[in-house]
Amino acid sequence: MPITDFLERNAKLYGEEVALVEINPEIREEQRVTWKEYELIQPTSTAFYRRQITWSVFDEKANRVANMLIERGISKGQKCAVLLMNCLEYLPIYFGILKSGAIVVPLNFRFTAKEIEYCLNLADCDVVFYGPEFIGRIEDISGKLKNKLMYFVGDSCPSYAEDYYRAASNSPSVQPKILVTDEDDGAIYYSSGTTGFPKAILLKHQALTQAAEMEAKHHNTTKQDCFLCIPPLYHTGATMHWFGSLYKGSRGVLLKGHSPEAIFRAVSEEQCTIVWLLVPWAQDILAALDSGKLKMEDYQLSQWRLMHIGAQPVPPSLIRHWMEYFPKHDYDTNYGLSESTGPGCVHLGMGNTHKVGAIGIPGYRWKCKIVDENGEQVEQGEVGELCVRGPGVMVEYYHDPEATAEVLKDGWLCTGDMARQDEDGFIFLVDRKKDVIISGGENLYPVQIESFLAAHPKIHDVAVIGLPDKRLGEIAAAIIQVKEGMEMTEEEVMQFCVDLPRYKRPRKIIFADVVRNATGKIDKPKLRERYKAVRIVEEQNMS
Repeated sequence: MPITDFLERNAKLYGEEVALVEINPEIREEQRVTWKEYELIQPTSTAFYRRQITWSVFDEKANRVANMLIERGISKGQKCAVLLMNCLEYLPIYFGILKSGAIVVPLNFRFTAKEIEYCLNLADCDVVFYGPEFIGRIEDISGKLKNKLMYFVGDSCPSYAEDYYRAASNSPSVQPKILVTDEDDGAIYYSSGTTGFPKAILLKHQALTQAAEMEAKHHNTTKQDCFLCIPPLYHTGATMHWFGSLYKGSRGVLLKGHSPEAIFRAVSEEQCTIVWLLVPWAQDILAALDSGKLKMEDYQLSQWRLMHIGAQPVPPSLIRHWMEYFPKHDYDTNYGLSESTGPGCVHLGMGNTHKVGAIGIPGYRWKCKIVDENGEQVEQGEVGELCVRGPGVMVEYYHDPEATAEVLKDGWLCTGDMARQDEDGFIFLVDRKKDVIISGGENLYPVQIESFLAAHPKIHDVAVIGLPDKRLGEIAAAIIQVKEGMEMTEEEVMQFCVDLPRYKRPRKIIFADVVRNATGKIDKPKLRERYKAVRIVEEQNMS
């Protein structure tokens, strides 16, 4: 069944129950207004601290979007881009596009004007929904978008766009008569683009439905749960986790911010039971608790049952520290790629905290294998490339058959991640294939060194990268972000590393902030570019 069927079912069964809540913690106390069910023509979310919609209103708004697109000649298979910050409008627009039979194309809010233009053209987008935060970038390329329908989701609509609220309010709220099946193409998501311009990842409705069922199964989601969604909705990691709530008809909360105080307040006020965190946010919460800036007794947190985390390797020391504050929490690590319809093709599984450090076992309906450079399965315990197979594997990289052929082989998705499997079948991520450091003929896996260093009580965040070296080819450099209010020396780091094999010890220490992208992943290409020139100058001076 297509993913839209779950929304229609929820509208029938739970119509008057709250489906989505939006929280904007930036609104000052004296400005806070509770807006229960907003009208189609109304101020943007920046005017309110809290807004909510029921399942019936959610479905109605999606129907209006679908009918609006159909009335303007958008037909099945055409592409509609969504360029919005997290807001209450996002998911009704997303599902309205799907109900029209069109393909939804979420865009990264960090894209430059040039990247937006590139991605719209690569996906053959005919429609763009965008918010006020993007006016400048859209204006920069507006001359090249004249053949596209432009819908502005906000106040003071620009002259070259149509007012979304007004257009949708004038369209019928009835279910559109478009047949959508699980074999139809449903979405195009973009890769992170860390190696150049992003690739367009085409997914079927079947893959979206799989993500919804899998999320609910992995985390024992029930109708009574409340999921706190913090990451950006353009990313599969956010949308697909929320799909578990859609599948069960339970409430979701969109939080426009990720400070420790905002997260705890949302969990407390909205009685959230499931929270998905990126590593930096979990680190920030622990630092705030350690320093006393955040006090657990100030919030109602007893209903919070599950913290799951992903988007990058998770240091075991972080989870051990987390369990000191939340000993009763269930915990799960989720692994995945946009090419596998987001997280969950491998997951740790609740109750497996004795395996913290592993990404886990194959997810619901997924298969995994670890292969060598010739595609042959390696012996248990050996390092190789992780490959996954299941109903969430992408159709292709849209308009890029060569790149598709590189990663899709006989139905298997080659992830580019190096991994090993232990005697119990749990998979441990070793590193990204392209991030492996070859130093003096030895393979160094940065994730292993990062996990070791992350256990130091003074280290808030750490990234290990390879930098050029005339003698060894590359050396391991550790970029270390020290905890607020603390100081650390290079000698302290090296003394801490005496328990590492000598060849694994970082040969250069850099005290600086660790750069991460919007989904919480360490931006290693940017770090390598930033410090490569510094290393070259150092070597020149030494010679």
